[in-house]
Amino acid sequence: MNGPLVTIERVEIAFKRVSRIDRLNNSWVELIYDLPNKQLPEQASITLTYQSNKDVVIKLSQKDYGVEGDKTYSHYQTVLPAVNSWTTQTVTLDDFQRPSWTPTSSIDKGIINEHVSALYFVPNLTGARGGEAYIKIQSVLVK
Repeated sequence: MNGPLVTIERVEIAFKRVSRIDRLNNSWVELIYDLPNKQLPEQASITLTYQSNKDVVIKLSQKDYGVEGDKTYSHYQTVLPAVNSWTTQTVTLDDFQRPSWTPTSSIDKGIINEHVSALYFVPNLTGARGGEAYIKIQSVLVK
């Protein structure tokens, strides 16, 4: 993108994900939104106004599945469609599931709102192929 990543009107970021080298050397790309209270409200809904040339995966960064937990990073997630014009979508926690690649060693503790500190916005690019994508976010409302 030309210009700053963050402006008064929006956040814009272009990603280039390289292909996975082998099983132990993988790449990832994500835009992280730290929740102001470092937790999700009860019965949370997330409203996003965005544009993206690829589907957008929203991940709930929950410590039980990250570095403080089982380190599998198999966070609950949902997917919003690619759109070329500004679109507003709302999702609830019922829309989130763990990824199909979640290892059997990762015990599903469900979504624990107090353990979710951030939202990850990820263009749907695979490690096997890599690729390029952009995401523009005009607003995020978590309530």
